[in-house]
Amino acid sequence: MNSKEYKILNIKGAVLDKNQLETYIEKIAADHNLQHFSNKKTYPIPRLKDNFKFITKTYNILNEHIKMGIDINPAGEWLLDNYYIIEESVQTITKEISLKKYKRLIGIDNGTYAGFARIYVLAHEIVAYTDNKIDYDNLKYCLQAYQQKKTLGMEEIWSLSLFLQIAIIENIRNICERIYSSQVQKYRVENIVERLVEKKDYKNQKYKAKNKEQTKSIYYKEMKYPFIEYMAYKLKKCGKNGIAYLNILEEQVNRMGTSIGDVVKREHFLIATSKVSIGNSITSLKEIGRLNILDIFENINGVEVVLNADPANVYSKMDYRTKEYYRAKIEEISKKSKISEIYIANKALELARRESNNPKERHIGYYLISKRYK
Repeated sequence: MNSKEYKILNIKGAVLDKNQLETYIEKIAADHNLQHFSNKKTYPIPRLKDNFKFITKTYNILNEHIKMGIDINPAGEWLLDNYYIIEESVQTITKEISLKKYKRLIGIDNGTYAGFARIYVLAHEIVAYTDNKIDYDNLKYCLQAYQQKKTLGMEEIWSLSLFLQIAIIENIRNICERIYSSQVQKYRVENIVERLVEKKDYKNQKYKAKNKEQTKSIYYKEMKYPFIEYMAYKLKKCGKNGIAYLNILEEQVNRMGTSIGDVVKREHFLIATSKVSIGNSITSLKEIGRLNILDIFENINGVEVVLNADPANVYSKMDYRTKEYYRAKIEEISKKSKISEIYIANKALELARRESNNPKERHIGYYLISKRYK
């Protein structure tokens, strides 16, 4: 399937405090109608590869501009220093999330995100409303808030870290679009200053025009804010040779209904927010690799809570591998029967509580792995 045939999930959020975030997560959980599969058209890997391709393109232009002496966007410094982390994440995600595996995940059956895997959407929501700041605490209370209304499956929780990384890389791509545009505008400025202000002939020009668009005069309709901000900066550095051109620039900007001062303030604000956002994104990619998913899983998974209520008091004393075997059995039964994992666990607990004489049958696991119940 062509990558353009896949649906793109790109949720635009806002920073919420803890109480606001919990309320929002509970609301989306209540709104989600679910189905037993995800649509292949929502498979995230083609979009992930496209995102990484653009991130690499931005990484390359930044390296090129450093060598040429062009100032780089401060957010770009994060990308230059941490590109390898993004690359490693993309390789891991691509390896771990096959189309077959993705389609098995519980999907959303209603609304804007119909067909998408629920855990994919939830990961994007968490990232979008925390400004990409993922750590143990905010991840834990987000998942707990969701489970106030809906129970997440074990396979969903295990794959959560991968989908969080996908959402973060989507955000990095969005920032890279701004960085790339900014760098292209700066190159145009360098070319214009070299030709018009410094009056260098073509042979001595360092920043030669790469296409016809870059040889045109400065018309205000073509100007973008990064262009205006950087042009004002460069012209001021030119001293008296740049004054006449700075006046022309000011006039053109005034025709846009603003001023150079206001443009500079706006651009500096956007630069600062982009730097913070990409900083959060890179830090979170590193943090996700260190998160103890098992600990989060056992704290927020509804099935685990039920299993720990084992009347025989055996489950809580089991080692990790045995617990994992029990949980895998519940997952297997759930997929075969199309019944939720939490319902199956509760039924096993109900049967175990009925038995008062036989110690073996008071153990919740008896109803999950005993041949009698297969």
